[in-house]
Amino acid sequence: MAKSGGRSRTAFVAGLGLIAFAATCPAYAEPAPSAPPEIDRQERWRAARSGSLQLPLPGTPDTERLLTRLGTAGLPLGAPMLIRAFKAESELEVWVQRRNTYVLFATYPVCYWSGNLGPKLREGDKQTPEGFYALSERELHHGDRWRRSLNIGYPNVFDRANGRSGSNILVHGGCDSIGCFAVTDPVNAELYDLVAASLRAGADYVPMQIFPFRMTDANLAANGTGPWQSFWSDLKLGYDSFERTRLPPNISVCGRRYHVRDNSPFSRNSLDIELCAEDRNLVPDRREEARARPTAQDPGARLVRASPPPRCSTARASCRKWVALRDRRATSRTVARQTTGGKKRSAVR
Repeated sequence: MAKSGGRSRTAFVAGLGLIAFAATCPAYAEPAPSAPPEIDRQERWRAARSGSLQLPLPGTPDTERLLTRLGTAGLPLGAPMLIRAFKAESELEVWVQRRNTYVLFATYPVCYWSGNLGPKLREGDKQTPEGFYALSERELHHGDRWRRSLNIGYPNVFDRANGRSGSNILVHGGCDSIGCFAVTDPVNAELYDLVAASLRAGADYVPMQIFPFRMTDANLAANGTGPWQSFWSDLKLGYDSFERTRLPPNISVCGRRYHVRDNSPFSRNSLDIELCAEDRNLVPDRREEARARPTAQDPGARLVRASPPPRCSTARASCRKWVALRDRRATSRTVARQTTGGKKRSAVR
């Protein structure tokens, strides 16, 4: 009996040893879920500089099948749209109006943006902006390097009211930037075509919302102890409004802060950024625009949106073609307004 008991105790101790070994040895441990390593924007930038960047970037939609993808989603080319950019995630979203709501059409990886989390403050700080912007035909950029790109319109009235400066902040191709969003050439071409088609179809503006990160409560709490806590809390109001209504919110600037109001599918409010009366003295050029604008008391006055000057060299055939198309669109719109009694038709936004 003693011998048998000894064997039992030996087996018991050996069993404990096997259990402990299984708990510590990788061969017996539960395998961890595998995930591909994330390549951050600095690594993509270095790969682009060395010529080793693999394109398209992971997660890029098939940009050669834009019309097919729109048709599959039941979305017409030229529908009202909204753009959201998230710096920390290096992602850019396009939302398109379908009936009385906006649906997500595409998510694009951003190859590179410069600076850190936080807004742009001044010319030359190499910082990518954050805030609410509105792209009009003036923001269809035709420069020497990036002939077809999007100027986000920085500084807007909020930036100017807060004394911020800068210029030519673009969404463009490639994978290098100083204050811009570089999204690779095929994605840039698709974004330009989508925005241009929406504006040609009658939209006054395409809203663009730029956030430091996806503005969830958890993300804001994790990043809310720095100098931009109040600013980011205001941005979160716009983020939450769109998440709640799936409609671009109405954005205004008052007291040097963003103010947000939910939109409605039955409202016809402008998607431009409005400036309240008490802040107009902070943006002097807006006062000059107001003085020059025709008023209702002047019956002979006609409100005409000035065409932007060409932003490319007219020595090139491509630029001459763009200028001709722009002037033709402006003429068509003027005729359309005259034939409808001066009333501009607009889609429900």
